[in-house]
Amino acid sequence: MANNTDFERDVKDGLSSNPKKLSSKYFYDDEGSRIFQEIMEMPEYYLTNAEFEILSEQAKGITDALDFGEEFSVIELGAGDGKKTFELLSYMVNNGLSIHYRPVDISAEAIHLLEADLQNRLPKLKLESLVGDYFKVLGALPKRSKPALFLFLGSNIGNYEIDEAKALMKRFNQFLQPGDKMLVGFDIIKNPRVILKAYDDPQGITRRFNLNLLKRMNRELGMDFNLDQFEFFPYYNPNNGELRSCLVSLEDQKVGEFTFEKNELIHTELSKKYSLDDIKQIAENSGFSLRKNFFDCKKLFADSLWEKG
Repeated sequence: MANNTDFERDVKDGLSSNPKKLSSKYFYDDEGSRIFQEIMEMPEYYLTNAEFEILSEQAKGITDALDFGEEFSVIELGAGDGKKTFELLSYMVNNGLSIHYRPVDISAEAIHLLEADLQNRLPKLKLESLVGDYFKVLGALPKRSKPALFLFLGSNIGNYEIDEAKALMKRFNQFLQPGDKMLVGFDIIKNPRVILKAYDDPQGITRRFNLNLLKRMNRELGMDFNLDQFEFFPYYNPNNGELRSCLVSLEDQKVGEFTFEKNELIHTELSKKYSLDDIKQIAENSGFSLRKNFFDCKKLFADSLWEKG
């Protein structure tokens, strides 16, 4: 979890800006991570099942495309509960490959649960769990003598503005060694109704996920948000593939030093959807070559395999 100094500064900057905004990275405290597990199990949230299908049914194709030999590392950025990644790791281990798996996540609870599950289900897997910010963790890793597959799954890249996504992938590239590969999850542009339903579920789980950010500020920063005075609102623009989530102030109100007008928005998250041309451009702009896109049977989602030259 980010320290409160960073959290407090980012909240102050975000709620002082126009329009108001909060960084989606702060969704994932332990409670937020638990709610996100519920989101991934929703029938409307097609992303999870689509990527699960790719990693389970195309594990051989992905492994063959790596062309790494029998010993390599798998470094996963934002591992979460690891249910999808388990399918890929299981194929690798059960086919005699020597894998050193390093899951990275900001939630200590998520990492501990993942670690316990993998030690039970894949006892032959060499496992080194890492809790913290991506770049601090990557910067502390020792130099490797064997190649590595980096995983950035679940459409995490969609949470970044396009220029930010390119900059992020360039930063990741700096931590890869020549010949390393990266598997990146992309949500593909599709029917707008399918997309919107995945983020505006009738059970209200995504609403609860967003409102938990206010609860976290109350708990950790001593703020006094009344959750009943805010509503969740997502909207999708099919022209640019951007799904944006917001919280709406239902009344004129003041929370600490911050004033909110009735119907004023707090932007909380971007979930961008990509064309195949977008994916290719981001890879090449970031110093990678695109090796292959792996799709689910309905082509709702792509795991794109890139290589560092």
